[in-house]
Amino acid sequence: MIRHHPPFEMIVDYATGVSGEGVALAVATHAALCPMCRAQIADVEAVGGALLEEIEPAPISDGLLASIMDRLDDELPADARKPRPDRETARLIPSPLLRYVESSLADQPWRSVGRMFHEVRLPLSGKNVKASLMKLRPGSLMPRHTHRGHEVTVVLAGGYRDGDQQYARGDFSAKDSADMHQPIVDDDGECLCLVILDAPLRLTGAVGRLVNPFLRI
Repeated sequence: MIRHHPPFEMIVDYATGVSGEGVALAVATHAALCPMCRAQIADVEAVGGALLEEIEPAPISDGLLASIMDRLDDELPADARKPRPDRETARLIPSPLLRYVESSLADQPWRSVGRMFHEVRLPLSGKNVKASLMKLRPGSLMPRHTHRGHEVTVVLAGGYRDGDQQYARGDFSAKDSADMHQPIVDDDGECLCLVILDAPLRLTGAVGRLVNPFLRI
């Protein structure tokens, strides 16, 4: 059962199209696993649609549609086919996120970060936000940290405990500079998460003060 959801204002921003790409990806990934949030998004979109119907339509030129279709044809690659993910990847990765992964999890260019987790970057259009898949070892303890910006996490497999809260598949976490925490991965299996950062973490303690200048997104 999913226990943790995006704040309602984040749902509204997503449904009205004002979310940044990274947060929108996280909300869409969560909503693909969460019927309650899908219903909330549909409700907000319905209200927006009703408001749009009250707006007087503006005239457009007769050739506008043909012009747009021509531009789309020009921008499509000659071969738009992508490798199909294997069954395990298709099972774990919801469809909104699968468009960014593009191939099987086993084929991703995972890189080791310390001895705590493996990470692969996902291709966002902007450079000021980092989107990653993270694989964390069973029982691993993340460094205690706070944030210079915002951190959004969606659990895709396994789980972890953060303070007195337990997170499992589909759960959504949003943290900012007011939060200091130290997640601990469950002992019974690897944890796979989607993580969105718009600024580097800030590690606490003596070691953190040494490492912080080298942290980047």
